[in-house]
Amino acid sequence: MAGPAFLSLPERRHKPRSGGLTHVLDKGASLAATESVLQSAAAHIDIWKVGWGIAYVDAALPAKLALLAAADVRSCLGGTLLEIAWAQGKDEQCLDWALEAGFDCVEVSRGVVPMPVGDKHALLARAAERFVVLSEVGSKDPRAHAAPAEWTREVAGDLRAGATWVITEGRESGTVGLYRSDGSVREELLAAVLQGAGPDRLFFEAPRKDQQAWLIRELGPDVNLANVALDDALALETLRLGLRADTAELSCQQVPV
Repeated sequence: MAGPAFLSLPERRHKPRSGGLTHVLDKGASLAATESVLQSAAAHIDIWKVGWGIAYVDAALPAKLALLAAADVRSCLGGTLLEIAWAQGKDEQCLDWALEAGFDCVEVSRGVVPMPVGDKHALLARAAERFVVLSEVGSKDPRAHAAPAEWTREVAGDLRAGATWVITEGRESGTVGLYRSDGSVREELLAAVLQGAGPDRLFFEAPRKDQQAWLIRELGPDVNLANVALDDALALETLRLGLRADTAELSCQQVPV
């Protein structure tokens, strides 16, 4: 049965879409949990990242990737695993394995190991020959505070090297990178990444509801958001549509006074 259509809501692009993308973080979901999330929210999920090194130890990975492909959701290998492989001189083996496993996308980051920007761009360019690449800017270390101009340069450089999208670091905690320790947005860094790329080429890690709502209010319902918890995919869609108090102004602004 078709869903209701009696409300006037913000326009949302349908899949496959180039903006308004939702990227979720899989922290080790079971096959049953994966199937459950996809049954209810596949239409609202664009990229499913298997976080950290979970893909390397998950015996159910082939079945999980098959579920994602059948649901038209792109699978993505988390950047930490590729960083560790690079540090061991095994990055090519990692990319070969990811291709054989069936990943659609890989994340190229340097938030864990001290990887020079030039080496990151070289790795990114090699990965882009076989995958859709999401690069990431920012460190997972809460003590690291790169200057905004560095973020601008790295975003632009990543796109030139072959990234399809660039992600701003926030981790699953939402307290590093783009965010202060209290979770509030560092607006100078937001402005810096927007100087390096248009919003359709950026993903903002936003694991917390307040961060998602803030970015939707600032950049609109079609902002690309990443590291969303699996169970929050439908809730995020309500934020995008103004069906939640935090963003209700999006759906109520046309109501006659």
